[in-house]
Amino acid sequence: MLRALDIRDLLIIDHLELTFQPGLNVLTGETGAGKSILLDSLGFVLGWRGRAELVRQGAAQGEVVAEFDLPSGHAARAVLEEAGLPVTDSLILRRVNTADGRKTAWVNDRRCSGEVLRALSDTLLELHGQHDDRGLLNPRGHRAMLDEFSGAEALLAEVRAAWSATAKARKQVTETRAALEAVRAEEEFLRHAVAELDKLDPEPGEDETLDARRRQMQSAERIRGDIARAHSLLTEGAESTMGEAQRWLEAVAGDAGDALEEPLAALSRAMIELGDAQSGVERFLEGLDFNPGDLEDCEERLFAIRGLARKHNVQPDDLAAHADVLRQKLQALDAGDQNLADQEKALRAAEAAYTAAAERLSAKRRDSAATLDAAVMAELAPLKMERAVFHTEIAAGEAGPEGVDAVAFTVATNPGAPAGPLNKIASGGELSRFLLALKVCLRGDEDDKTLIFDEIDRGVGGATADAVGRRLKSLAEGSQVLVVTHSPQVAAQGAHHWRVQKSVQEGVTLSEVVPLGADDRVDEIARMVSGDRITPEARAAARALLSVE
Repeated sequence: MLRALDIRDLLIIDHLELTFQPGLNVLTGETGAGKSILLDSLGFVLGWRGRAELVRQGAAQGEVVAEFDLPSGHAARAVLEEAGLPVTDSLILRRVNTADGRKTAWVNDRRCSGEVLRALSDTLLELHGQHDDRGLLNPRGHRAMLDEFSGAEALLAEVRAAWSATAKARKQVTETRAALEAVRAEEEFLRHAVAELDKLDPEPGEDETLDARRRQMQSAERIRGDIARAHSLLTEGAESTMGEAQRWLEAVAGDAGDALEEPLAALSRAMIELGDAQSGVERFLEGLDFNPGDLEDCEERLFAIRGLARKHNVQPDDLAAHADVLRQKLQALDAGDQNLADQEKALRAAEAAYTAAAERLSAKRRDSAATLDAAVMAELAPLKMERAVFHTEIAAGEAGPEGVDAVAFTVATNPGAPAGPLNKIASGGELSRFLLALKVCLRGDEDDKTLIFDEIDRGVGGATADAVGRRLKSLAEGSQVLVVTHSPQVAAQGAHHWRVQKSVQEGVTLSEVVPLGADDRVDEIARMVSGDRITPEARAAARALLSVE
């Protein structure tokens, strides 16, 4: 519920502080007094798109503050939580517009975007008028209104889930088909490449091993002679010389005492090391012995591995892993047809489930449409439109997450006349009454929105205006309704009444809003009855209107 509105330096408003109450709140005043400015200001703080220039001439900036009550479970609480904004029982919106056009907004003293304001607005207010294309006159919202009226939330959730499952299954089929087509396009290459890689069967590290072996075989002839001579010296010259020296030393060791023990021990160690050197050189010489064809075979395999690596644009050591990837593609191709068949079967099942759920929702809508039509017709009679016909038209629409129905509210103002969209068939006064009847029927028991009706009674008078006022009063029971009106019959039904008026102060025209007591209400309604000159008869008529229950 809208609790308070504070406006500073907007258009012709210097400073206004308004406190609203539950029930029917009525704003009246002469044409041009500034009633529309109040709605512009409220729309500004709620992020609506409106006038580009709002700041009062001569002011640095304009500002609007709106305070709302948020009872437990109010839809605005979810918007605040999602935006990471403080959630309390009171919601304070503040928005500033500087003279150069910059706009800044706060929610409960936290900066926020216009997008968040508009999301909050959708949960806080509904504005209805003859030219309102955001509410009941917008055919795009008629289906949602019918679903809310019918209590089809569970069916809607089922249809949305079925639509999501169908979309997911369809996407999977599409992706699988595309993948199979891509693999089939390279199937011949894959099979040839895998066969070629399997035949060669390269192993990680083999390139380095083969390269080292090739280099060794290429240098074997050049180094064989030197190594053989070294081996000859080790086995013949060095061994015989060291052996002879050892024998000579051992022959005189007894006469030398302990002096030759260490040299003899070192010589023994040297003989052992010499043996190890001989063995190592012999093994290397044996390794240099190879068949000339071995070099050719080594080079052929090395070049084959490197050639395949270049062909597939990978490192030689990655050839084995690359072969595994190609094999997996072939396996996917071989198993793809069965996978695709399974996925297409799942898609058909999802589509059937969606169709069944959508049909149940359509049946619910058709039943509820008949109930809504009867309810609206019952409301039209007190509004002096008992000859009009209201019909909820349900036609086949494009399938989507909300089903397969296109819903539109149509009217025929006289029996036998062709039916058509609300805003195309009805005149201004008729349209107002249709909107009011619809809103009465569509109003939910737990709806916490404030309803604003902007001159919805335009074009009607007398008993019809009285009927409009009574329906507005009924609609405001247990909730909050704001009405901007020029009709005395409607104004008389208000529980709270404000007069919007202009005054000139020091050559500047300003708008102000005055709360009206009992006597002031009589005078204001009398003015609405008779014009600028309030007569005793007009006051008597005003008192009569105010006294009628």
